[in-house]
Amino acid sequence: MNLRVTDNGRFLQWDDQTPFFYLADTAWELFHRLTLDEAKHYLDVRAEQGFTVIQAVLLAEFEGLTEPNQNGDLPLHDLDPTKPNEKYFAHVDAVLDYAESLGLMMGLLPTWGDKVVKAWGTGPVVFNPTNAYAYGKWLGLRYLHRENIIWINGGDRKPTTDEERETFRKLGQALRDSDPNHLITFHPQGGCHSSDAFHTEDWLDFNMIQSGHGARRIDNAAMVDKDYALAPAKPTLDAEPSYENHPINWKPDTSRFRDDDVRSALWRSVLAGACGVTYGCQDVWQFFDPSRHAAIAYADTHWSEALHFSGAWQVRHLRSLFEERDFTTGVPAQERILTDGTGARCLTGDSYLLCYLPEGGELTLTIDDLGFEMAAVSWLDPRTGIAVDDDEVDCVGEVTVASPTSGRHNDWVLCLEAAELVEDDED
Repeated sequence: MNLRVTDNGRFLQWDDQTPFFYLADTAWELFHRLTLDEAKHYLDVRAEQGFTVIQAVLLAEFEGLTEPNQNGDLPLHDLDPTKPNEKYFAHVDAVLDYAESLGLMMGLLPTWGDKVVKAWGTGPVVFNPTNAYAYGKWLGLRYLHRENIIWINGGDRKPTTDEERETFRKLGQALRDSDPNHLITFHPQGGCHSSDAFHTEDWLDFNMIQSGHGARRIDNAAMVDKDYALAPAKPTLDAEPSYENHPINWKPDTSRFRDDDVRSALWRSVLAGACGVTYGCQDVWQFFDPSRHAAIAYADTHWSEALHFSGAWQVRHLRSLFEERDFTTGVPAQERILTDGTGARCLTGDSYLLCYLPEGGELTLTIDDLGFEMAAVSWLDPRTGIAVDDDEVDCVGEVTVASPTSGRHNDWVLCLEAAELVEDDED
């Protein structure tokens, strides 16, 4: 089976209409820096933690064209995108095979963006519209019959010239022309949207944003709002919110993003109507190993240890909450929040209302016209996945609720569900 966009243009689903929740981990250097056994260990842990997608780059950012992988192979002959090295891609195939055996989708970037738009990267720039199309066609045909692939064009770059835009456009079009089976999206630069340049492109199936790492509590929900308002409707998600253990604004002498920062970014964007979200860890995406590579942007923990940071174990609760409901009926409902000072986000769907409160506290909202008369109220702890039952309420007028605890590190998810459905589940 293959993934498709739902008929309402907001979410992803399989061919048989089973909803798919996009919960990705960031593994940019996976094919470049790990042995096959190390890659298998990484994938084993991420599968256990509940991730559904792994985002990785075929032509990696950091010396990806000039420093060989752990087998001693470079991805291209003569730095030429029309001359891929079969030995390198055989290793990629082996990693894809193992991911598929674990039920993991692979979000594959054909190249990091610095091979198209150098900007601050190491490059070198090797792509133009002509060879980008040839390379994209080769990839599309090679992986046409695999079921566990999502194509991710781009790679942390904003095209600013006509040639740069056309190069990315040709790469996307080549993937679509040669591979109609797989969804295609675009990973943008920090603070940007794929929709800025490519929303109406036929090859772009869903959008990505990158809220990035410049400050604590960047309003990525507002970025989702912007994409959500576009026509035609396309799913969107934050593909690079703040990484766990990343120095805030790249300043290690201040502070680093911790699990509560990660949870806030993930939960707020999804309750704004995104089709999923991506988690990242500063030490894992680069597979930091001081015996092999210098730290990038102040990584300080070996990747095999960082795999087990608390934020990575907590993301499963987001996926579970949505998969236990028909999340494809979810619609942003921010207008229901009447009083709030903590950046709460609200979503309603078939027989439920969900609100995420980044620091807990008191919340007043209107609960008219939810589609059910009596609501069972509970509070989900996003750190543990444990729900605390509260009272039932009549779905009329306004209601004021208060989370079990409040303050920094005390985020909660308010759940209102049709009381009769909750009672049926308990029976």
